[in-house]
Amino acid sequence: MRILVIEDDKEILKFLKRGLESECFAVDIAEDGEKGSFMARTNDYDVIILDFMLPKKDGLEVCRDIRDHGKDTPILVLSVVMDTKTKVDILNAGADDYITKPYSFEELTARVNALLRRPKQIEKNILRINNLTLDKNQHLVKRGSHEIRLTRKEFMLLEYLMKNPSIVLSREMIMEHVWDINADPFSNTVETHILSLRKKINLKSQRNLICTIRGRGYKIGE
Repeated sequence: MRILVIEDDKEILKFLKRGLESECFAVDIAEDGEKGSFMARTNDYDVIILDFMLPKKDGLEVCRDIRDHGKDTPILVLSVVMDTKTKVDILNAGADDYITKPYSFEELTARVNALLRRPKQIEKNILRINNLTLDKNQHLVKRGSHEIRLTRKEFMLLEYLMKNPSIVLSREMIMEHVWDINADPFSNTVETHILSLRKKINLKSQRNLICTIRGRGYKIGE
């Protein structure tokens, strides 16, 4: 899952990026509202975390920009402002949720996960294809009874594939949802990670679940 964090406080930004990446999110950052608005409108994100008090454009303007552009990405707003009018204005501008500073990282991640569940209504914590299972809560992957150790990025890649079973996912789609904006689009990082993932999950005598669709991308399924 890919998140955009728009926050002008460098320490908070560093804290959020490090914490969210440890939870297996790909994280892009912007330090002012103008840049954040542009990134939100020109890239596909699964969630946007938006500070209310920002230079160049405040959170209210950024929310309106995103919604006026037709983007329905869930937006979580962070603010020290607690009055009801401000909260109502932000929600009316298109935000999906609001959290008041100071907040705990546990609460923030819980709200992010709640927003991720909304589009599909039900978000399964355990994904299964054939005898391959992925447990999001425990960050555990098994093929049958055999536990498979994956890197963080391999886990993110497998989760994205398993959330879209039997759908051909292009290289560009995978880059957008599993890597952050700093990834080199011309590198072979997707191909390298797919190859490594195949080797780990395709145990001896087990069928290959990840297929390459020449010229189109990859899919996982029966």
